[in-house]
Amino acid sequence: MKHLLVNALQSSAGQRCLTLLESAEQRRPDQLRVLTYHRILNPAGFEQQMHYLAARYNVISLPELFAAHQYGKALPPRALLITFDDAYRNFADTAWPILKRHNLPVTLFVPTAYPDNPQGIFWWDQLRHALVSTPRRDPLATPLGRLPLASDRERVRVYKQLREYVKTLPHGESLSCVYRVCRQLDAPSPKNEVLSWSELRVLTEEGVSLGAHTQNHPLLTRLPLAEAVAEAADSLRDLQHKIGGVLPVFAYPDGAYNRAVVAGLRRAGFKMAFTTVRGVNDLRRTDPLCLRRNNVGEQATQPVLRSRLLQASLIVGRPKILYRPGAL
Repeated sequence: MKHLLVNALQSSAGQRCLTLLESAEQRRPDQLRVLTYHRILNPAGFEQQMHYLAARYNVISLPELFAAHQYGKALPPRALLITFDDAYRNFADTAWPILKRHNLPVTLFVPTAYPDNPQGIFWWDQLRHALVSTPRRDPLATPLGRLPLASDRERVRVYKQLREYVKTLPHGESLSCVYRVCRQLDAPSPKNEVLSWSELRVLTEEGVSLGAHTQNHPLLTRLPLAEAVAEAADSLRDLQHKIGGVLPVFAYPDGAYNRAVVAGLRRAGFKMAFTTVRGVNDLRRTDPLCLRRNNVGEQATQPVLRSRLLQASLIVGRPKILYRPGAL
């Protein structure tokens, strides 16, 4: 179904439909669209997206947005912020050269325990790498029962099932679960794919804005409140110590937040924070610690991006506070 939709959007009829819908978009004042990426696996597609954004939107920097919030400065019409989470090396190798060619500012959210840490490998990357690399083809014993590994498709399905299950666990328990599963798979560990501090400093010198993204990338709703706030505050402190001049801006890992976490970040001095709730932000009434963002997949094409922005424009305002099982 997903492939059918992508093909329809890329057809000439789909392109005409997108153009018609875009022409009918409302252009209200004080609206902000935010995109979030993680890694880019389709450089040509990303290049097309950036060409489109440069022609159609006013892409702003994080300091511009911060000034608008703090000092009441007006944003330009059709304002859009581009963000990347997790500080993968792929950002510097692939995304940043394309963004520079189109003169587009960008914000990179950094989980600060990972740069220069050989053991700093995200649990989902460990799990995916183990399932792809394992020589095993017999069923795997997991908390979800025995799951098949005989084919590539089955291993991808198992990865998605386990990934969603792990997200429901308390942080420490989730890491233990991934460790136990990976140990059964008997696969070599992947390399750390996060940018080093020296590479991050070079990027800031070239104009990339950095923001806090916790130290260890836990879901904040899976931690006691004091630990959740410390993860956020300590990551900002790390950035200010290693880089300097970093604004008190945060992105919730995996978009996990609730009222208690928002209040804790406010007390800790954060002025803005980004969720993963889709939609457009009306800056006249949106809580700046609950800003909406629209995720763009690793291999998304320009028509898919256009459709995401159209979908987002239908949802304007303040995102609801989300509660997940086990949330504070």
